[in-house]
Amino acid sequence: MEQLCRTYWYPVYALVRRKGFNPDTARDFTQEFFAQMLSRDGLSRARRDRGRFRSFLARSVFNFLSDEWDKARAKKRDCSKVVSFDTRTAEVWLSQLPSDTLTPEKAFELRWAITLLEQVYQKLEAEHRRLGKAELFEVLRTTLAGPGNSAPYAELGARLGLNEGAVKAAVHRLRQRYRALLRKTIAETVGNEADAEDELRYLLRIVAGS
Repeated sequence: MEQLCRTYWYPVYALVRRKGFNPDTARDFTQEFFAQMLSRDGLSRARRDRGRFRSFLARSVFNFLSDEWDKARAKKRDCSKVVSFDTRTAEVWLSQLPSDTLTPEKAFELRWAITLLEQVYQKLEAEHRRLGKAELFEVLRTTLAGPGNSAPYAELGARLGLNEGAVKAAVHRLRQRYRALLRKTIAETVGNEADAEDELRYLLRIVAGS
């Protein structure tokens, strides 16, 4: 639960802020939401065979805001032991979103998608470090963003002591591994393999349209 709090506080905070609450209140509500999920064993209701964890979490936040926010505001519970987060980065990100078209639901989904992509990126980086390939990852990581977002392969090869063909093969393997980790991470939040593929396509569309 602590790991889930650290991973998904950002989408929850974004949803609460888009519902119109100021930063201080949104921070308190985010803490209180996760505190209640922990104290009530709320994750026991999030069974994989019941669908996407993303949908479950968003629905839980809406229920919390509609049913509990008066009590949460009055109680001002100290939830520092539940999850520690810095909202300054979140506020910068939220300030750059189109305020007139992005609904709370869409803000949550966009931040959810970005959080998953960042989580997979960190897993991939850690994996390369364990394998002694930190330099390879550092040089090739920009290629994960797709064609045109990195230096030419010949230039990357010169930095690694590889020819252009070897760089092309390494980039292909890196992208394949990234996609495999992404699919695996998404599969942990949905009910079955078919849902995982649908969720992957949906989240990539969200990010592409942002």
